Amino acid sequence: MFREILLGMNAPNTDTIFSKIIRKEIPARIAFEDEHCLAFHDISPQAPVHVLLIPKRPIRSMAEITASDSALLGHMMSVIPKLAEQLGIKETGFRVVANTNSDGGQTVYHLHFHILGGRTLGWPPG
Repeated sequence: MFREILLGMNAPNTDTIFSKIIRKEIPARIAFEDEHCLAFHDISPQAPVHVLLIPKRPIRSMAEITASDSALLGHMMSVIPKLAEQLGIKETGFRVVANTNSDGGQTVYHLHFHILGGRTLGWPPG
């Protein structure tokens, strides 16, 4: 139960670990930050390069995106190739993943995109 509370599961507006990273209450290795979003290195990387890109405005998951989120998500999509270049994976290739809800593998209920690279990524992913 404590893990669910910490990660922000089961309640629409709970404070997640990502909210705490945004507020700098929990340290993270920041790769990018602007007024709309934040990218940081995953503490349990699944590839040599594994960065999470999150909006600063809380959105629980891909399943809860609305038309009013279009500008924010468009901005985040434009940040991804810049991050890939900065991380040295733009030319060789990378994968962007957004796990959605429990069957999709989402564990932190704050929308986030995994940016993975630095090696050949297999298919199917899981």
